[in-house]
Amino acid sequence: MEYLREILTFSEEKPMLFTRLHFWVFFTLLLGLYILVYRRKAVRNAYLFIMSLVFYYLSGGYFFTLLIFSTIADYTLGHLIYRSRAKWKSKLFVTISVIINLGVLSYFKYSYFFVDTINGLLGTDLHVVNLLARWSNQLASTGFDVSTIILPVGISFYTFQTISYTVDVYRGKIKPVNNIIDFGFYVSFFPQLVAGPIVRAAEFVPQLYQKFNLTRREFSHALFLIMAGLMKKMLISDYISINYVDRVFEAPLSYSGFENAMAVYGYSLQIYCDFSGYTDIAIGVAFLLGFRLPVNFNSPYKALHVTDFWRRWHISLSSWLRDYLYIPLGGNKKGELRRNINIMITMLLGGLWHGAHLRFIIWGAIHGVALVVHKLWRWIRKKIYGSYQPLRRVKPFSRFLSVFFTFHVVTAAWIFFRAQNMRKAKQMISQIIHHFEADLIPTMVWSYKEVFAVILVGFILHWLPAGFKEKYRGWFIQTPLAIKILAVILLVIIIYQVKSAAIQPFIYFKF
Repeated sequence: MEYLREILTFSEEKPMLFTRLHFWVFFTLLLGLYILVYRRKAVRNAYLFIMSLVFYYLSGGYFFTLLIFSTIADYTLGHLIYRSRAKWKSKLFVTISVIINLGVLSYFKYSYFFVDTINGLLGTDLHVVNLLARWSNQLASTGFDVSTIILPVGISFYTFQTISYTVDVYRGKIKPVNNIIDFGFYVSFFPQLVAGPIVRAAEFVPQLYQKFNLTRREFSHALFLIMAGLMKKMLISDYISINYVDRVFEAPLSYSGFENAMAVYGYSLQIYCDFSGYTDIAIGVAFLLGFRLPVNFNSPYKALHVTDFWRRWHISLSSWLRDYLYIPLGGNKKGELRRNINIMITMLLGGLWHGAHLRFIIWGAIHGVALVVHKLWRWIRKKIYGSYQPLRRVKPFSRFLSVFFTFHVVTAAWIFFRAQNMRKAKQMISQIIHHFEADLIPTMVWSYKEVFAVILVGFILHWLPAGFKEKYRGWFIQTPLAIKILAVILLVIIIYQVKSAAIQPFIYFKF
């Protein structure tokens, strides 16, 4: 009973994570009651809505009230947009929705950035105030710190999700959800709530009114995804993070240029395994509940160019930025110059979405410039040869060079994404350029042989042909249930043996 109370109580030190035993106990309890209600759609949706709020409370504390606020606001505005006969009214209501959502997001995510910028420009001495904490202290006599604003878990993801809903209602692509409980369930569905994928209403809402359906093959696929996600996160990402990558990024000057370069390669693998691992688990858990979430990653480091990379990396975000930012800016319909400007604006704001720091803006700028350069290269090739060669026709050696170059552009950009500040990013780049110490490479490789071996294996697995991956996924799906159970037990034992004492949160939780 004491353990159950611990599971159902929020702890700032031990939030609910897919990689904690607490989550799997929570999920088992959820399934126990789900068996009783899953056939009745209205009850099922209400039950999962409530349990999703419980999950968010266990992940982020009392910020679940913000989720409820967003749900009520956008549910109401969605109906006002749909029922407005005058175009100006519907435009007004969708504008209010965007302002409310971005206003809340900006307050929690960019207050320090705005205040510091104003103080720097005007010489003022403004201070950030946590209004929610102040109101809580006044109304409920709590003792929250009013001088610090904490970023709510997953706010960037569900904010983009609710904005896409009201904009799509305004565009006439979908009708508003009639039941606020159903809408709340769409917004808060716990597998993808705190780190995506960002799910469009047109993709998810129709599933609310469909009968539960989970075939034996889909069950096996879900189990495979969950196991793959846990392996990516705990056996690769966390291991190389704790034992190498974090140490080098913490103190770049304490390591040679070669060690810094290997840390950058390691982080490329770490962030991919961390984020795609979360997505795999989220899709698998949703599958077990009878819901389908969109694919969010497709071997991004196999990309032939940066445009291809963004078709493979965080697909739900890149498609969101395309549909709700790039295209409204004019897309590619207003000439080459305007298209390139739109690309840069989109990528700069995409960088800013990750955090209010110059290093994120630089990260977005690198990708923006790479996208523009690729568009210009396509234009030049078309002028010279009359057409641009499709990806499927690229020769093997040219494909290798393209993948190699693209991977290194993306990997170099990760330096600014991961570094704690610009000073450490510059230190890391300086070490790689000026203090590489190539003569000590054999010694350094031997010293970090376990970590480097995991990095090498991780990249090999990533770059395996898609057909080969499909074969071993299909093999697992076709194995008897007893073999699957043994595989799960073996994975749990391995994870228990290698996991760190302090479980690492998913990287994208802080965005």
